[in-house]
Amino acid sequence: MNPYAWELRADEALVTALLAAAYLVALRFYPASRARIACFGGATVLLVLAFQTPVEHVSLHYLLSAHLLQNVVLAEWAPALAVLGLPPALAAAIGRVRAVRVLTHPLVALPVWLAVYFCWHVPALYDLALRHPDSILHFEHAAYFWAGAAMWWPVLHDSPRRYSSGVKAGYLFAAFVLASPLGLLLALVGSAVYGFYQTAPERLWGLSPLEDQQLAGLTMASEQAIVFFAAFTFYVLRFFEEEETAAEPRLTSSSP
Repeated sequence: MNPYAWELRADEALVTALLAAAYLVALRFYPASRARIACFGGATVLLVLAFQTPVEHVSLHYLLSAHLLQNVVLAEWAPALAVLGLPPALAAAIGRVRAVRVLTHPLVALPVWLAVYFCWHVPALYDLALRHPDSILHFEHAAYFWAGAAMWWPVLHDSPRRYSSGVKAGYLFAAFVLASPLGLLLALVGSAVYGFYQTAPERLWGLSPLEDQQLAGLTMASEQAIVFFAAFTFYVLRFFEEEETAAEPRLTSSSP
């Protein structure tokens, strides 16, 4: 068996194509800037790279680290770019739907995202999903993507609510602090916890199951530090700019 085989994953390809088609149809009614279109295109490209390249084959048969990379794409990167790519008018219309309004509330979206992330990494569930790649694994992947979209929504499209940049910065900081223990735990635990990868047909790159798990955990912890810290920094700087702008009229009116 070639570990770097290219396989067309029809289910994933169909879902990605439907998302792209739905977006193109939406653009006819809700025009978007080139930057937003590029963001949604980036989300689509990430999904293709994650599921239509050897990354998929390696993750399904050989390495936990490859599968964890897929999870990161599905739970963080792709949903962030997809949500950012929505035209503001379309996002506002979606945000007025009661169910969406409830699910994207920060006090709902963040706990749900964390629960999805942590629950699917419980060894019994993780191994079960991998042993049923055409059913349970699909459900897991869908849960990651939609929970990720809900998690990013209050930051990138807060309509109909309006959250200050300070609130968004605090929300992102909380997301990082609460999510980071998962990657650190995988990196620091002293034994391999996922039986599925301990019985891989061969070890790639000379990695033992424990080394593969440590690499996966370090990769997850590192990327979360980079992504969330970058977003956190952006909104902290914007918060200071907003405060400075708001203070200028007060200073002008109080001057003699």
